[in-house]
Amino acid sequence: MDNKSDIKRLLVVSNRLPVTIDKKQEGYIFKESVGGLVSGFSAYFNSLQDTTFSEKDSVWIGWPGISVDVEDQQLISERLSQDFSASPVFLDEVTMDKFYLGFCNKTIWPLFHYFFSLTRFEDDLWEQYVAVNKVFCEAVCRIARPGDVIWIHDYHLMLLPAMLRERMPDAPIGFFLHIPFPDYEIFRQLPRRWGAAILEGLLGADLIGFHTIDYTQYFLNSVTRILGLSHTLGRVRVGGRTVRADTFPMGIDFTKYNNTAKQSRVIRESERLRRLLGDRKIVLSVDRLDYTKGIANRLEAFALFLEQHPEWQEKVILALIVVPSRVGVDQYQSMKRNIDETVGRINGRFGTLRWVPIVYQYRYLPLSPLVALYSASDVALITPLRDGMNLVAKEYVASKADKQGVLILSEMAGAAKELDQAIMVNPNSIEEIADTIKEALEMPAEEQQRRNQSMQVLLAKYDVIRWADLFIKQLLGIREAERKAASKIAGRQVRDSIFNEYKMARKRLILLDYDGTLVPFANEPLLAVPGDCLLETLHKLVSDEQNDVVIVSGRGRETLQQWLGHVPLYMIAEHGAWRKKKSDKWEKIIHMPADWRTQVLPIFQFYVDLLPGSFIEEKDCSIVWHYRKVEKEIAEFRANELKWELINFTLHTDLQVLEGNRILEIRHKLSNKGAAIKPWLDQAAYDFILAAGDDKTDEDLFAILPAEACSIKIGMGDTKAKYIMHSQEDFCGLLAKLAGNEK
Repeated sequence: MDNKSDIKRLLVVSNRLPVTIDKKQEGYIFKESVGGLVSGFSAYFNSLQDTTFSEKDSVWIGWPGISVDVEDQQLISERLSQDFSASPVFLDEVTMDKFYLGFCNKTIWPLFHYFFSLTRFEDDLWEQYVAVNKVFCEAVCRIARPGDVIWIHDYHLMLLPAMLRERMPDAPIGFFLHIPFPDYEIFRQLPRRWGAAILEGLLGADLIGFHTIDYTQYFLNSVTRILGLSHTLGRVRVGGRTVRADTFPMGIDFTKYNNTAKQSRVIRESERLRRLLGDRKIVLSVDRLDYTKGIANRLEAFALFLEQHPEWQEKVILALIVVPSRVGVDQYQSMKRNIDETVGRINGRFGTLRWVPIVYQYRYLPLSPLVALYSASDVALITPLRDGMNLVAKEYVASKADKQGVLILSEMAGAAKELDQAIMVNPNSIEEIADTIKEALEMPAEEQQRRNQSMQVLLAKYDVIRWADLFIKQLLGIREAERKAASKIAGRQVRDSIFNEYKMARKRLILLDYDGTLVPFANEPLLAVPGDCLLETLHKLVSDEQNDVVIVSGRGRETLQQWLGHVPLYMIAEHGAWRKKKSDKWEKIIHMPADWRTQVLPIFQFYVDLLPGSFIEEKDCSIVWHYRKVEKEIAEFRANELKWELINFTLHTDLQVLEGNRILEIRHKLSNKGAAIKPWLDQAAYDFILAAGDDKTDEDLFAILPAEACSIKIGMGDTKAKYIMHSQEDFCGLLAKLAGNEK
């Protein structure tokens, strides 16, 4: 299936439209905006021209950048729709100031970039954030149609996914965060109701994307610790839906930058720049004016480099390009004054009549002049204190057609996870930056070529088109999986059908897991005692001579005997190691090696000591390590360590490692529920078979059942079962109905 062809339209939702509107005396002026997201989607849409989904099938929703008079809004909307496939969200400038310059950039931006001291926590700013997200929700709902895919972008609209989910429960909704998601200890600094609302807002999406694995894990950790929701392999169950958080490092349009660098006019401009700056090495710094970019540290490091290595004076120039940002904000204007003063101080200290150490421009550079500067530069110095990705680093490498040049990159930038051939630097260490400038300037040409070749191969393969394509495909894949799972859900009609089949059958086999199926999970295994209602249901089922009821459990035989021994059931313990026929004695089916326990127990005990709160459960033919009571992230790290240690231990033995619901178990290879119930399937002719279970161990049972059997998995997820029921309570309700024990 080609997922692209399944999309009717793609609705891209962001704070700003890809169009800038200015109001002049002669009327409104429209021009395309610049930026990584805008150019990225332009490349993505161009790549789809030969498919049934193209730029014409997309709508971009966002603020047009200015306050528009009510009488002009219809005209603006029509022009944006016709010429730019855009739909405006009209907001007055006062509202946008409180929203964008307020909560977005006085609370979320500094906090998510770890600048806690600059973060403001003001209720009126939060209320404005909520209000604007609601306005965006109304704007999307006005134009959305069934089949549209909605892709929301960035920190301005983190409440929007849940708002849309409430209004459009079946819509495919994706969200991508372009800035870092902070560690839980930082995120929790938000007032709890704000933090919870943001997490719940994001969980309204089907797929939530982040630039790095770290950001993804930080988000999932906050979801668990603040909302109490568990996750498995990045999947979170929310209100009957599966939400996935995953990592999608954003790329650039590699071909555009690489081909632009090869254009004759760009080559001429690059050569002109080199002649203008003389026979000197060029260190390039290009950044937007922002306190997260580490520009001040960069300047001080360059000064230290010149001081420590006077032999490089008059032989190197720092080309400093600062792109205007948030003009009018006092904090940013103060930052600009500091940069101006620092540049003047360094030039005054080291400069001569023949040489100015820092060539400084406060301006935006269009594509061709920018690529020419990339091409001319010997070193790119990109050292943000914290950055979600940093596409400038990728643009620099892509623009090196001759593969000459060195990238110095902050280890705090998301791009550092991919561009591992750059020289990594801690942006907080001025000394370290100064040292790496010298290292970069003296790197042999062959080494430069090797490093850039490696990075260019990566950037060409994982470009912005692939980034968008992977995200959309995974989003549609999640929706398809949800549809398939939904088709398995045992609703009222299915339950009535099961009940009718049960009533009409002459001979019935009922196979029941215990934990998570008949009783809810408990933190302590011995607390999962069967209640009176369950016992009454089981008594009624076994009292019918047409029924054979088998408890198929991983529990030890002593526990099952204590809890259910007075009910004339068939019972299988430890996944098939022990078997009991109604009132008969227990029979051991699996025989373990004599010394297995003494070899395995010390391994388990070591991990109990490492992870307080975990504990060991010993059974006759298996040993279980429980970690249900331990914080999920810490426990899963240790569980993974223990799993591989046990796998290595069990090589070339008859033992195997089993992963269950917050447990690790070691048992005999022949112990499995499928093999355990085979005698019942072989010995009797049943015209009704019902089997129910909740985890991986029950899949062995489902796999061996005949096609006509009614198999039920408790909880969502991939399964061989015919049907799915949401909860243990739902299934026990069905079982009570079969037994005639409904309350």
